[in-house]
Amino acid sequence: MVGTAVAAAAAVAEGGPVPAQVQQIEIDAAPGRVMSVITDFDAYPEFLPEMQSVDVLRMAPGEWEVRFTVRVIRELTYAIRLVQPTPESIQWTLIEGAFKANDGGWVLEPLDGGARTRATYRIDLQVGMFVPGNIVRSLTQRSLPDTLSRFKAEAERRAAVALGGGVGEA
Repeated sequence: MVGTAVAAAAAVAEGGPVPAQVQQIEIDAAPGRVMSVITDFDAYPEFLPEMQSVDVLRMAPGEWEVRFTVRVIRELTYAIRLVQPTPESIQWTLIEGAFKANDGGWVLEPLDGGARTRATYRIDLQVGMFVPGNIVRSLTQRSLPDTLSRFKAEAERRAAVALGGGVGEA
């Protein structure tokens, strides 16, 4: 998904497969609220600066096909198929686009009786372009945590709005 932008930078830099990236973050929002942010694809450009555009190509209960255009080093467009096998997880695979492979997912674990969430994000990506390794290391070390922090901030913002403690829409 959007972390693809980060992993893409890594794959572009190395000109091939990058070891799967796994990150975790704790979010002060219930898992359902976090999942609603993850599956609100149309909102991504509002809180993810690298996201240029999103087009939901197909939607069915628990399944989506979505085209993303991201800007990392250069503009990259790709489409993925997402499946939500449980209310606390979502997985995706590449349909077409800028990558040889793009697989990943989110797993959400309730914390504190379901009031908070531990989100685990995994992406396994392969691209066939080349960029110097020092650029990719910088992007990977900074961008993936930044992306997860943006999802955290958006989920927490929506949770605060839902409770009447914030400004904006739920």
